[in-house]
Amino acid sequence: MVEAQKWTRRMSNLDTAATADDHVLDIPTTPTAEVRNGIYTFGSHLTPNLLTALIIASWFMSNTGVLLLNKYLLSFYGYRYPIFLTMLHMLSCASYSYIAINFLEIVPKQHILSKKQFFKIFALCAIFCFSVVCGNTSLRYIPVSFNQAIGATTPFFTAIFAFIITCKKESVKVYFALLPVVFGIVLATNSEPLFNLFGFLVCIGSTAGRALKSVVQGILLTDEAEKLHSMNLLLYIAPMAALILLPFSLYNEGNVARITLEKARTDSFIILLLIGNATVAYLVNLTNFLVTKHTSALTLQVLGNAKAALAAFVSVMVFRNPVTMTGVTGFAVTIMGIVLYSEAKKRSKITTY
Repeated sequence: MVEAQKWTRRMSNLDTAATADDHVLDIPTTPTAEVRNGIYTFGSHLTPNLLTALIIASWFMSNTGVLLLNKYLLSFYGYRYPIFLTMLHMLSCASYSYIAINFLEIVPKQHILSKKQFFKIFALCAIFCFSVVCGNTSLRYIPVSFNQAIGATTPFFTAIFAFIITCKKESVKVYFALLPVVFGIVLATNSEPLFNLFGFLVCIGSTAGRALKSVVQGILLTDEAEKLHSMNLLLYIAPMAALILLPFSLYNEGNVARITLEKARTDSFIILLLIGNATVAYLVNLTNFLVTKHTSALTLQVLGNAKAALAAFVSVMVFRNPVTMTGVTGFAVTIMGIVLYSEAKKRSKITTY
């Protein structure tokens, strides 16, 4: 903001009769760019605490919403094409990411600088595809609550892959904290009324893939010049993933696009469902970024534990899938183990420094 300035012109002999105030020119304050362009940034009229609360609420809704929509489409609506559905998610993420970065400029755009960096990103993309397709496929066969219980074991697989691939050893307390994670999922599995072996195995594959991606990403993108912001990484991974998934979808699921269009002629609701589902899938990534930006990565991890419990509860309320007390106990033990693991990791880093 430029403060008001006063310019005084020189007085000639003809101006001697005038008062000094007659020669003072008031220069108005310079308006900000937002005022000149009529643009106001999101949250500019909200308090920081309220803005953070809204972002966290949006994060919960998008993460829970995409799970429930996937489950409804794949299990209840009868849209049994998880690979094609995942491909739609990727196309949505690619389109929205392009708009968000190139036009809305939510983050500065980064470019792929070399073939080496491209192939590293492509490797991450392949693992990402495997994880997401397995996760969506599992929802056809097992309840969301059981899916989330299995997904909560991601730190267990992360520790295993970190040890196998990088020979990274954690402290004894960290490994000890993982025992409740395993014990809890064993309890939940043994008491799951709607247990399906194939659904269980592909969900394990999805969880392991998610853990593998985080470990491999830490290895491949270590060079500061090659590191990409999460939103830029999504911009490049999403279209690659769509191209990878297309032949698999055509081979395993047939011409789903034609089937979908034919179905839309008699039931236009399917189009609304697919567009809404794909949009919410992008919002999951966007709100992940916003939560980390306005809080911290640790807060996102804590919220992830709460999200798993919330999604499980909401799915039971919505889909009325049966649960047992032993299963609820197993899920609770798994979440407790994740909390203990996070605390042990934090203390381990403090003692290292």
